[in-house]
Amino acid sequence: MDWLKHLIDIMLHLQEHLQQITQDYGGWVYGILFVIIFCETGLVVTPFLPGDSLIFAVGALAADPASGLNLWIGGGIIFIAAVFGDTVNYSIGKFAGENLARRFPRIIKQKHLDVTNEFFEKYGGKTIILARFVPIVRTFAPFVAGSGAMNYRRFMFFNVIGAALWVGLILPAGWFFGNIPIVKSNFELVVIGIIVVSVLPMVYEIWKARRVQSSQEK
Repeated sequence: MDWLKHLIDIMLHLQEHLQQITQDYGGWVYGILFVIIFCETGLVVTPFLPGDSLIFAVGALAADPASGLNLWIGGGIIFIAAVFGDTVNYSIGKFAGENLARRFPRIIKQKHLDVTNEFFEKYGGKTIILARFVPIVRTFAPFVAGSGAMNYRRFMFFNVIGAALWVGLILPAGWFFGNIPIVKSNFELVVIGIIVVSVLPMVYEIWKARRVQSSQEK
């Protein structure tokens, strides 16, 4: 379980790790950002990777001129990775979704698919936009869209808008608020807060669905 402890440490101290990576690898940090965001959005097996908190940390670090991290380049790379990741995930769902879900139930968990399907039932194509701000659902939404044969052009429309809003809201938030002394000194609490706030919509939808189900059973 050492890898899990290391992952939790990275997620809670993203700003410090990101700063160290930028110092150690220079411009290669943009490639690392691309890989992390692509894997989180493009592969159904890696929904645990940091998304919202990483983007916030990039904005916070880019606000410091000495960091060497450019806000616009970082934002552009993350946006491209997010769009490309969802597109690949959609393709995987379209061509192998049912087969993968059946063969690897421990990895592609049915409960995650069920929650994502509930989002689609309520919000339709807008789920691709809303899912950007909800961990787990963010990873499974394009997969479900592909396996459900959602029109590709319609999917790409929501995909691009969702990625633009996701990056366009969280990155500037990190830029403007990430270096406020109280935020900087309690960054791990901010990361936890971001995760909690991101998960709340999913928790609310699950609670509401169960409430409706229980009322129908009475």
